[in-house]
Amino acid sequence: MAFLFNRFQEAVKTLAKNPMFAKSPIFARDPRHLQFEADVNRLFLYTSYYRLGDNAEEKDAEEIIDMASKASVSEQQKQVQENVHYQLTNMCQAMDSILLPDTKNGAPEANNHPRRSGLSFAVGTEVASANKPDVPATRPLTRTELSNKFRDHFQYTLDIRPSQIPHKDAGQGLFLSGEANAGAVLAIYPGLIYSPAYYRYIPGYPRIDACNNYLITRYDGTIIDAKPWQLGGDSREIWYGSDSVDYNAALPKSQESNSDRAWRMLSKPLKKGHSENFREVLERRNPLAFGHFANHPPKGTAPNVMICPYDFPLTEKDMRVYIPNITFGGEEEPITMKRFGSFWFKSGRSGNKVGESPVLKTLVLVSTRSICDEELFLNYRYSNSKKRPEWYTPVDEEEDKRRWS
Repeated sequence: MAFLFNRFQEAVKTLAKNPMFAKSPIFARDPRHLQFEADVNRLFLYTSYYRLGDNAEEKDAEEIIDMASKASVSEQQKQVQENVHYQLTNMCQAMDSILLPDTKNGAPEANNHPRRSGLSFAVGTEVASANKPDVPATRPLTRTELSNKFRDHFQYTLDIRPSQIPHKDAGQGLFLSGEANAGAVLAIYPGLIYSPAYYRYIPGYPRIDACNNYLITRYDGTIIDAKPWQLGGDSREIWYGSDSVDYNAALPKSQESNSDRAWRMLSKPLKKGHSENFREVLERRNPLAFGHFANHPPKGTAPNVMICPYDFPLTEKDMRVYIPNITFGGEEEPITMKRFGSFWFKSGRSGNKVGESPVLKTLVLVSTRSICDEELFLNYRYSNSKKRPEWYTPVDEEEDKRRWS
Protein backbone atom coordinates (compact mmCIF):
# COMPACT_ATOMS: atom_id res chain seq x y z
CA MET A 1 0.00 0.00 0.00
CA ALA A 2 2.92 2.34 0.73
CA PHE A 3 4.20 1.82 -2.84
CA LEU A 4 0.80 2.76 -4.28
CA PHE A 5 0.65 5.89 -2.16
CA ASN A 6 4.06 6.95 -3.44
CA ARG A 7 2.72 6.62 -6.98
CA PHE A 8 -0.24 8.83 -6.04
CA GLN A 9 2.04 11.42 -4.46
CA GLU A 10 4.14 11.53 -7.62
CA ALA A 11 0.99 11.99 -9.68
CA VAL A 12 -0.15 14.86 -7.43
CA LYS A 13 3.16 16.69 -7.92
CA THR A 14 3.29 16.00 -11.67
CA LEU A 15 -0.26 17.10 -12.44
CA ALA A 16 0.07 20.22 -10.28
CA LYS A 17 2.93 21.36 -12.55
CA ASN A 18 1.24 20.39 -15.80
CA PRO A 19 2.26 23.08 -18.33
CA MET A 20 -1.03 22.84 -20.21
CA PHE A 21 -2.70 24.77 -17.35
CA ALA A 22 -0.26 27.65 -17.49
CA LYS A 23 -0.59 27.94 -21.29
CA SER A 24 -4.36 28.02 -21.27
CA PRO A 25 -5.76 31.51 -22.01
CA ILE A 26 -8.58 30.81 -19.54
CA PHE A 27 -6.14 30.30 -16.70
CA ALA A 28 -4.06 33.29 -17.77
CA ARG A 29 -7.17 35.42 -17.21
CA ASP A 30 -8.28 33.57 -14.09
CA PRO A 31 -5.41 32.06 -12.07
CA ARG A 32 -7.86 31.53 -9.20
CA HIS A 33 -9.63 28.95 -11.33
CA LEU A 34 -6.29 27.30 -12.03
CA GLN A 35 -5.76 26.82 -8.29
CA PHE A 36 -9.30 25.50 -7.90
CA GLU A 37 -8.71 22.88 -10.59
CA ALA A 38 -5.37 21.89 -9.06
CA ASP A 39 -7.09 21.38 -5.69
CA VAL A 40 -9.88 19.31 -7.22
CA ASN A 41 -7.24 17.19 -8.94
CA ARG A 42 -5.46 16.51 -5.65
CA LEU A 43 -8.70 15.70 -3.86
CA PHE A 44 -9.69 13.33 -6.64
CA LEU A 45 -6.43 11.41 -6.24
CA TYR A 46 -6.40 11.36 -2.44
CA THR A 47 -10.05 10.39 -1.87
CA SER A 48 -9.96 7.81 -4.67
CA TYR A 49 -6.81 6.31 -3.16
CA TYR A 50 -8.60 5.98 0.19
CA ARG A 51 -11.62 4.35 -1.41
CA LEU A 52 -9.43 1.70 -3.05
CA GLY A 53 -8.82 0.25 0.41
CA ASP A 54 -6.05 -1.96 1.73
CA ASN A 55 -6.62 -4.63 -0.91
CA ALA A 56 -5.96 -2.33 -3.85
CA GLU A 57 -3.91 -3.57 -6.76
CA GLU A 58 -1.40 -1.57 -8.78
CA LYS A 59 -3.57 -1.67 -11.92
CA ASP A 60 -6.42 0.00 -9.99
CA ALA A 61 -4.15 2.79 -8.85
CA GLU A 62 -2.75 3.31 -12.34
CA GLU A 63 -6.28 3.55 -13.73
CA ILE A 64 -7.20 6.31 -11.27
CA ILE A 65 -3.98 8.22 -11.96
CA ASP A 66 -4.72 8.00 -15.68
CA MET A 67 -8.26 9.29 -15.08
CA ALA A 68 -6.85 12.24 -13.12
CA SER A 69 -4.92 13.36 -16.20
CA LYS A 70 -7.82 12.92 -18.63
CA ALA A 71 -11.16 13.43 -16.84
CA SER A 72 -12.71 16.90 -16.84
CA VAL A 73 -12.75 18.97 -13.66
CA SER A 74 -16.53 18.57 -13.36
CA GLU A 75 -16.18 14.78 -13.61
CA GLN A 76 -13.48 14.78 -10.96
CA GLN A 77 -15.57 17.06 -8.74
CA LYS A 78 -18.47 14.65 -8.96
CA GLN A 79 -16.24 11.73 -8.01
CA VAL A 80 -14.78 13.65 -5.05
CA GLN A 81 -18.32 14.32 -3.81
CA GLU A 82 -19.17 10.64 -4.12
CA ASN A 83 -15.98 9.58 -2.34
CA VAL A 84 -16.56 11.97 0.58
CA HIS A 85 -20.24 11.08 0.81
CA TYR A 86 -19.33 7.38 0.87
CA GLN A 87 -17.07 7.93 3.89
CA LEU A 88 -19.53 10.15 5.74
CA THR A 89 -22.37 7.68 5.14
CA ASN A 90 -20.36 4.95 6.86
CA MET A 91 -19.49 7.29 9.72
CA CYS A 92 -23.08 8.41 10.26
CA GLN A 93 -24.31 4.82 10.23
CA ALA A 94 -21.68 3.92 12.84
CA MET A 95 -22.74 6.82 15.07
CA ASP A 96 -26.37 5.73 14.69
CA SER A 97 -25.43 2.27 15.93
CA ILE A 98 -23.72 3.87 18.95
CA LEU A 99 -26.30 6.51 19.83
CA LEU A 100 -29.73 5.25 18.86
CA PRO A 101 -31.52 3.15 21.47
CA ASP A 102 -32.19 -0.52 20.76
CA THR A 103 -35.96 -0.98 20.53
CA LYS A 104 -35.84 -4.60 19.38
CA ASN A 105 -35.35 -6.14 22.80
CA GLY A 106 -37.98 -4.53 24.98
CA ALA A 107 -39.04 -0.95 25.56
CA PRO A 108 -37.04 1.94 24.09
CA GLU A 109 -34.67 3.84 26.33
CA ALA A 110 -36.03 6.92 28.04
CA ASN A 111 -35.69 10.27 26.33
CA ASN A 112 -33.45 12.82 27.99
CA HIS A 113 -35.92 15.72 27.68
CA PRO A 114 -36.69 17.53 30.96
CA ARG A 115 -40.05 16.61 32.43
CA ARG A 116 -42.83 19.18 31.80
CA SER A 117 -44.31 20.78 34.91
CA GLY A 118 -48.01 21.37 35.50
CA LEU A 119 -47.37 25.11 35.31
CA SER A 120 -45.98 24.83 31.79
CA PHE A 121 -49.23 23.26 30.62
CA ALA A 122 -51.23 25.93 32.42
CA VAL A 123 -49.48 28.84 30.69
CA GLY A 124 -49.78 27.26 27.27
CA THR A 125 -46.19 26.33 26.35
CA GLU A 126 -47.63 23.28 24.61
CA VAL A 127 -48.74 25.57 21.80
CA ALA A 128 -45.45 27.48 21.76
CA SER A 129 -43.43 24.30 21.35
CA ALA A 130 -45.70 22.75 18.75
CA ASN A 131 -43.66 24.18 15.89
CA LYS A 132 -40.34 22.94 17.22
CA PRO A 133 -38.84 19.86 15.57
CA ASP A 134 -38.80 16.67 17.62
CA VAL A 135 -35.48 15.62 19.16
CA PRO A 136 -35.23 11.81 18.99
CA ALA A 137 -34.14 9.86 22.06
CA THR A 138 -30.47 8.88 22.14
CA ARG A 139 -28.28 6.99 24.57
CA PRO A 140 -27.00 9.24 27.39
CA LEU A 141 -23.35 9.25 26.30
CA THR A 142 -21.03 12.19 26.88
CA ARG A 143 -19.11 13.73 24.00
CA THR A 144 -15.93 11.96 25.20
CA GLU A 145 -17.67 8.59 25.43
CA LEU A 146 -19.03 8.94 21.91
CA SER A 147 -15.58 9.95 20.66
CA ASN A 148 -13.99 6.86 22.20
CA LYS A 149 -16.61 4.55 20.70
CA PHE A 150 -16.14 6.26 17.32
CA ARG A 151 -12.42 5.45 17.53
CA ASP A 152 -13.28 1.79 18.16
CA HIS A 153 -15.07 1.79 14.77
CA PHE A 154 -12.64 3.83 12.66
CA GLN A 155 -9.29 3.60 14.48
CA TYR A 156 -9.14 7.36 15.00
CA THR A 157 -10.90 10.27 16.63
CA LEU A 158 -10.12 13.95 17.30
CA ASP A 159 -8.82 15.70 20.42
CA ILE A 160 -8.61 19.41 21.27
CA ARG A 161 -5.58 20.37 23.37
CA PRO A 162 -2.82 23.02 23.45
CA SER A 163 -1.04 23.25 20.11
CA GLN A 164 2.57 22.10 19.81
CA ILE A 165 3.42 25.13 17.66
CA PRO A 166 6.14 27.12 19.50
CA HIS A 167 4.35 30.49 19.36
CA LYS A 168 2.54 32.46 22.05
CA ASP A 169 -0.56 32.83 19.86
CA ALA A 170 -0.84 29.15 18.90
CA GLY A 171 -3.68 28.46 21.35
CA GLN A 172 -5.60 25.21 21.02
CA GLY A 173 -4.79 22.67 18.31
CA LEU A 174 -6.57 19.79 16.61
CA PHE A 175 -5.01 16.37 17.15
CA LEU A 176 -5.69 13.03 15.55
CA SER A 177 -5.79 10.25 18.12
CA GLY A 178 -5.16 6.95 16.34
CA GLU A 179 -4.30 6.26 12.71
CA ALA A 180 -5.80 7.35 9.39
CA ASN A 181 -4.81 6.75 5.76
CA ALA A 182 -4.36 9.40 3.09
CA GLY A 183 -7.66 10.57 1.63
CA ALA A 184 -9.63 10.01 4.85
CA VAL A 185 -12.26 12.54 5.92
CA LEU A 186 -10.93 13.60 9.33
CA ALA A 187 -13.08 16.57 10.30
CA ILE A 188 -16.06 18.70 9.31
CA TYR A 189 -15.95 22.50 9.50
CA PRO A 190 -19.00 23.35 11.66
CA GLY A 191 -21.10 26.47 12.05
CA LEU A 192 -23.28 28.96 10.21
CA ILE A 193 -23.18 29.02 6.41
CA TYR A 194 -23.50 32.44 4.72
CA SER A 195 -24.03 32.70 0.97
CA PRO A 196 -22.90 35.98 -0.66
CA ALA A 197 -26.53 37.15 -0.52
CA TYR A 198 -26.28 37.26 3.29
CA TYR A 199 -22.78 38.68 3.81
CA ARG A 200 -24.18 41.80 5.45
CA TYR A 201 -25.68 39.69 8.21
CA ILE A 202 -22.27 38.35 9.27
CA PRO A 203 -21.46 39.77 12.73
CA GLY A 204 -18.87 42.55 12.54
CA TYR A 205 -19.55 43.30 8.85
CA PRO A 206 -17.65 44.61 6.89
CA ARG A 207 -14.57 43.84 9.06
CA ILE A 208 -15.87 40.34 9.71
CA ASP A 209 -12.44 38.91 10.51
CA ALA A 210 -11.45 41.57 13.06
CA CYS A 211 -12.97 39.73 16.05
CA ASN A 212 -13.43 36.27 14.60
CA ASN A 213 -10.67 33.80 13.69
CA TYR A 214 -13.08 30.99 12.84
CA LEU A 215 -14.25 32.13 9.40
CA ILE A 216 -13.45 30.18 6.25
CA THR A 217 -14.38 30.78 2.59
CA ARG A 218 -15.12 28.26 -0.15
CA TYR A 219 -14.13 28.92 -3.76
CA ASP A 220 -17.78 29.67 -4.60
CA GLY A 221 -17.85 32.56 -2.09
CA THR A 222 -19.72 30.71 0.65
CA ILE A 223 -18.47 31.69 4.14
CA ILE A 224 -18.73 29.39 7.16
CA ASP A 225 -18.56 30.88 10.67
CA ALA A 226 -17.59 28.22 13.22
CA LYS A 227 -17.43 30.54 16.21
CA PRO A 228 -21.02 29.88 17.35
CA TRP A 229 -20.38 26.10 17.36
CA GLN A 230 -17.38 26.34 19.71
CA LEU A 231 -16.84 22.86 21.28
CA GLY A 232 -20.28 21.50 20.49
CA GLY A 233 -22.23 20.02 23.39
CA ASP A 234 -23.18 16.88 25.27
CA SER A 235 -26.52 16.06 23.67
CA ARG A 236 -28.56 15.97 20.49
CA GLU A 237 -30.49 19.21 20.49
CA ILE A 238 -32.12 21.98 18.48
CA TRP A 239 -29.35 24.37 17.47
CA TYR A 240 -30.11 27.96 16.53
CA GLY A 241 -26.62 28.96 15.44
CA SER A 242 -26.16 31.62 18.10
CA ASP A 243 -23.85 32.21 21.05
CA SER A 244 -23.06 34.89 23.59
CA VAL A 245 -19.83 36.12 21.97
CA ASP A 246 -19.65 39.84 21.16
CA TYR A 247 -18.56 39.98 17.52
CA ASN A 248 -19.29 43.67 17.21
CA ALA A 249 -16.59 44.90 19.53
CA ALA A 250 -14.90 47.88 17.88
CA LEU A 251 -11.30 47.60 16.74
CA PRO A 252 -8.76 49.22 19.07
CA LYS A 253 -8.13 52.76 17.81
CA SER A 254 -4.48 51.92 17.29
CA GLN A 255 -5.50 49.26 14.75
CA GLU A 256 -8.27 51.20 13.02
CA SER A 257 -7.39 53.16 9.89
CA ASN A 258 -9.38 56.01 8.34
CA SER A 259 -10.70 53.53 5.81
CA ASP A 260 -11.82 51.21 8.61
CA ARG A 261 -13.68 54.04 10.34
CA ALA A 262 -15.40 55.03 7.10
CA TRP A 263 -16.51 51.46 6.41
CA ARG A 264 -17.72 51.05 9.99
CA MET A 265 -19.89 54.15 9.69
CA LEU A 266 -21.28 53.34 6.23
CA SER A 267 -21.66 49.57 6.47
CA LYS A 268 -23.05 47.86 9.55
CA PRO A 269 -24.27 44.29 9.95
CA LEU A 270 -27.95 43.84 9.19
CA LYS A 271 -30.02 42.37 11.99
CA LYS A 272 -31.67 39.03 11.55
CA GLY A 273 -35.31 39.35 10.54
CA HIS A 274 -38.20 36.90 10.62
CA SER A 275 -37.26 35.43 7.24
CA GLU A 276 -33.77 34.57 8.48
CA ASN A 277 -34.89 32.40 11.40
CA PHE A 278 -33.13 29.05 11.36
CA ARG A 279 -32.80 26.00 13.56
CA GLU A 280 -32.01 22.34 13.15
CA VAL A 281 -31.76 19.22 15.30
CA LEU A 282 -28.02 18.46 15.35
CA GLU A 283 -25.81 15.99 17.16
CA ARG A 284 -23.71 18.38 19.23
CA ARG A 285 -21.48 15.50 20.41
CA ASN A 286 -20.28 14.83 16.85
CA PRO A 287 -16.59 13.80 17.23
CA LEU A 288 -15.77 15.09 13.73
CA ALA A 289 -17.12 18.64 14.17
CA PHE A 290 -13.80 20.28 15.03
CA GLY A 291 -12.30 21.39 11.71
CA HIS A 292 -12.10 24.97 13.02
CA PHE A 293 -9.37 24.02 15.52
CA ALA A 294 -6.80 22.99 12.88
CA ASN A 295 -3.83 25.38 12.93
CA HIS A 296 -1.66 26.66 10.10
CA PRO A 297 1.66 24.73 10.03
CA PRO A 298 4.73 26.37 11.57
CA LYS A 299 7.74 27.18 9.41
CA GLY A 300 9.39 24.06 8.07
CA THR A 301 6.30 21.85 8.55
CA ALA A 302 4.05 20.74 5.70
CA PRO A 303 0.25 20.60 6.09
CA ASN A 304 -1.17 17.10 6.51
CA VAL A 305 -4.81 17.93 5.70
CA MET A 306 -6.49 20.02 3.01
CA ILE A 307 -9.89 21.65 2.61
CA CYS A 308 -12.49 19.84 0.52
CA PRO A 309 -15.82 21.46 -0.48
CA TYR A 310 -18.63 19.02 0.20
CA ASP A 311 -22.23 19.64 -0.89
CA PHE A 312 -24.33 17.59 1.49
CA PRO A 313 -27.63 16.50 -0.14
CA LEU A 314 -30.48 17.53 2.15
CA THR A 315 -32.48 14.56 0.90
CA GLU A 316 -30.29 12.40 3.17
CA LYS A 317 -32.57 12.89 6.19
CA ASP A 318 -30.93 10.19 8.34
CA MET A 319 -27.50 11.81 8.01
CA ARG A 320 -28.61 15.42 8.50
CA VAL A 321 -28.24 15.36 12.29
CA TYR A 322 -24.48 14.67 11.94
CA ILE A 323 -23.73 17.56 9.58
CA PRO A 324 -22.90 20.38 12.05
CA ASN A 325 -24.03 23.29 9.89
CA ILE A 326 -27.10 25.38 9.25
CA THR A 327 -27.63 27.87 6.45
CA PHE A 328 -28.30 31.49 7.38
CA GLY A 329 -31.61 32.38 5.80
CA GLY A 330 -32.86 28.80 5.90
CA GLU A 331 -32.44 25.82 3.60
CA GLU A 332 -35.16 26.70 1.16
CA GLU A 333 -34.75 28.06 -2.35
CA PRO A 334 -31.28 29.66 -2.66
CA ILE A 335 -30.56 33.14 -4.00
CA THR A 336 -28.28 33.40 -7.02
CA MET A 337 -25.49 35.97 -6.82
CA LYS A 338 -23.21 37.28 -9.55
CA ARG A 339 -19.73 38.57 -8.83
CA PHE A 340 -18.24 41.69 -10.38
CA GLY A 341 -14.72 42.25 -9.05
CA SER A 342 -15.02 42.38 -5.26
CA PHE A 343 -18.78 42.94 -5.26
CA TRP A 344 -21.71 40.50 -5.29
CA PHE A 345 -25.14 41.31 -6.72
CA LYS A 346 -28.43 39.45 -6.47
CA SER A 347 -29.74 38.05 -9.74
CA GLY A 348 -32.99 36.49 -8.55
CA ARG A 349 -33.81 33.18 -6.94
CA SER A 350 -32.27 30.07 -8.39
CA GLY A 351 -34.64 27.20 -8.76
CA ASN A 352 -32.83 23.86 -8.69
CA LYS A 353 -32.07 22.38 -12.07
CA VAL A 354 -33.97 19.30 -13.17
CA GLY A 355 -32.63 16.28 -11.33
CA GLU A 356 -30.80 18.35 -8.71
CA SER A 357 -31.61 18.26 -5.01
CA PRO A 358 -31.02 21.03 -2.44
CA VAL A 359 -27.62 20.89 -0.76
CA LEU A 360 -25.81 22.26 2.27
CA LYS A 361 -22.53 23.88 1.17
CA THR A 362 -20.06 22.58 3.74
CA LEU A 363 -16.33 21.87 4.06
CA VAL A 364 -14.43 18.83 5.33
CA LEU A 365 -10.73 18.23 6.04
CA VAL A 366 -9.11 15.40 4.06
CA SER A 367 -5.75 13.85 5.00
CA THR A 368 -2.95 14.21 2.45
CA ARG A 369 -0.83 11.38 3.87
CA SER A 370 -0.97 8.66 6.51
CA ILE A 371 -1.31 10.23 9.97
CA CYS A 372 -0.71 8.69 13.38
CA ASP A 373 -1.23 10.43 16.74
CA GLU A 374 -0.22 13.92 15.63
CA GLU A 375 -1.45 17.48 15.31
CA LEU A 376 -3.38 18.36 12.16
CA PHE A 377 -2.12 21.30 10.10
CA LEU A 378 -4.10 23.10 7.40
CA ASN A 379 -2.68 25.62 4.91
CA TYR A 380 -4.66 28.80 5.64
CA ARG A 381 -3.62 30.44 2.36
CA TYR A 382 -3.93 33.99 3.65
CA SER A 383 -4.15 36.72 1.06
CA ASN A 384 -0.84 38.45 0.38
CA SER A 385 -2.64 41.74 -0.23
CA LYS A 386 -3.29 42.19 3.52
CA LYS A 387 -1.06 42.31 6.54
CA ARG A 388 -0.42 38.79 7.74
CA PRO A 389 0.05 37.79 11.39
CA GLU A 390 3.63 37.29 12.51
CA TRP A 391 3.10 33.55 13.00
CA TYR A 392 2.01 33.02 9.38
CA THR A 393 4.58 31.51 7.03
CA PRO A 394 3.29 30.78 3.49
CA VAL A 395 3.38 27.13 2.51
CA ASP A 396 3.37 28.07 -1.18
CA GLU A 397 3.35 31.78 -2.06
CA GLU A 398 2.19 31.10 -5.63
CA GLU A 399 -0.82 29.12 -4.39
CA ASP A 400 -1.76 31.98 -2.07
CA LYS A 401 -1.60 34.45 -4.97
CA ARG A 402 -3.73 32.26 -7.24
CA ARG A 403 -6.26 31.55 -4.49
CA TRP A 404 -7.04 35.25 -3.98
CA SER A 405 -6.31 36.70 -7.42
